[in-house]
Amino acid sequence: MFFNLGKKSSELPKSGEAIADREQAVEISPQHFVSGNRIKEPVPEHLHKAVFGMGCFWGAERLFWELPGVYSTAAGYAGGQTANPSYEDVCSGGTGHAEVVLVFFDPAQISYEALLTAFWESHDPTQGMRQGNDRGTQYRSAIYTTSAEQGTAAESSRAAFQAALQEKGYGEITTEIRALQEFYYADDYHQQYLAKNPGGYCGLAGTGACYAPEQG
Repeated sequence: MFFNLGKKSSELPKSGEAIADREQAVEISPQHFVSGNRIKEPVPEHLHKAVFGMGCFWGAERLFWELPGVYSTAAGYAGGQTANPSYEDVCSGGTGHAEVVLVFFDPAQISYEALLTAFWESHDPTQGMRQGNDRGTQYRSAIYTTSAEQGTAAESSRAAFQAALQEKGYGEITTEIRALQEFYYADDYHQQYLAKNPGGYCGLAGTGACYAPEQG
């Protein structure tokens, strides 16, 4: 984000080098500031969940909560080593986490492919450990899947979007794709930040490439 533009490590901490676990998870309001729906389980059983990292989670979260069929969203951290990290822990680069958005969605109203479309087309997935002016390991592009089906779809989508990017002159996708191990909520200050602060910073910027799912 705009206050984290200084030089940061581009290397993830090795096993055993991460910041120590914190015993307590942050306490947040379970209700979405915009919709009033729950952002923590339990949620209605028919919902599915997805997790995406696109750089700063403020703008990424708004992108998803505005999509029809999305029940709720939450800002948080995934893909790292430290349990219950604070924002400061993550920004230090010492936990290995990415800033991510948790999306609860109704598959009868919006497909996972539609979420992938929003993901790929709304940021630059070729930038490694940065996104625009936001530099550091927490700003990497990532998809953390919650089912085998999501894993297959995410991998297929990467191949399809790589072709679209090459047509635009972009390089190789650096997006991390793997199964979600743990999602940790960011504190209330970061939840639905751009609804609470409409003039706040949003670093989202796409490449102009269009995602078209591969035809099987």
